[in-house]
Amino acid sequence: MAAKRRLRVLPGFGLSLGYTFTYLSLIVLVPLAAVFIKTSSLSMLEFWNVVTTPRVVASYKLSFGASLAAAGINTVFGLMLAWALVRYTFPGKKLVDALIDLPFALPTAVAGIALTALYAKNGWLGQYLEPMGIKIAFGPWGVLVALVFIGVPFVVRTVQPILEDLDTEFEEASASLGADRLQTFWIVVLPIIFPALLTGFALAFARAVGEYGSVIFIAGNIPMVSEITPLMIITKLEQYDYVGATAIAAVMLVFSFILLLIINGLQAWTARRTGREV
Repeated sequence: MAAKRRLRVLPGFGLSLGYTFTYLSLIVLVPLAAVFIKTSSLSMLEFWNVVTTPRVVASYKLSFGASLAAAGINTVFGLMLAWALVRYTFPGKKLVDALIDLPFALPTAVAGIALTALYAKNGWLGQYLEPMGIKIAFGPWGVLVALVFIGVPFVVRTVQPILEDLDTEFEEASASLGADRLQTFWIVVLPIIFPALLTGFALAFARAVGEYGSVIFIAGNIPMVSEITPLMIITKLEQYDYVGATAIAAVMLVFSFILLLIINGLQAWTARRTGREV
């Protein structure tokens, strides 16, 4: 009996667990279930016709394609930023560290307006880019820029603590055995931080695929060109087509869940191989 009592580290475990499941059900499971229940009022043919119209399919390609691309870009450059903040000392380091969190605090509409003002034809950068044939605002490239902007903190803040805990003695030992910097990073550092990189990638992708506020301002929302899937859902809701909106949302939810499941599975497999948990 004494041994069983010692196993109960937290008092009221049953009550806490019940509260947790209740809260999770009300906040997450019930709303998600409502999407599928509402969609079930459509027949399979009606559902297929709603979610496979050319305009909706084009929005899928843009949303998921741009989200994956933005998450990949953020993974590379987020790692560089985290590495610079952890391993080097330079003027303005604290300011850079604080600015990385700006997309967290900045309202998405403000971010969208700022990016549009920057990359529009008469913007600070757009006035030089457009004469060169590089059009950022009001097109797919604008969507990518907005998603990169809002996603970079997820990678930096996920990788940064792992780099801070990484002892430089491993790198010094690798160098003493004759490995150059690239080999040291590839063989010693990358396997350790890879699970954290995957986590940052997954978080950046999850944020990007559902982003709305910052994208609609810079995208231009041109049908078949720069319309994102969340905008299609909003459009359906404005037309009082609630079933059509939930049908598109259900497809988006399923694809997002499958992609995140693959990423998380890869992360768990990598963590088991390296013997480290994120």
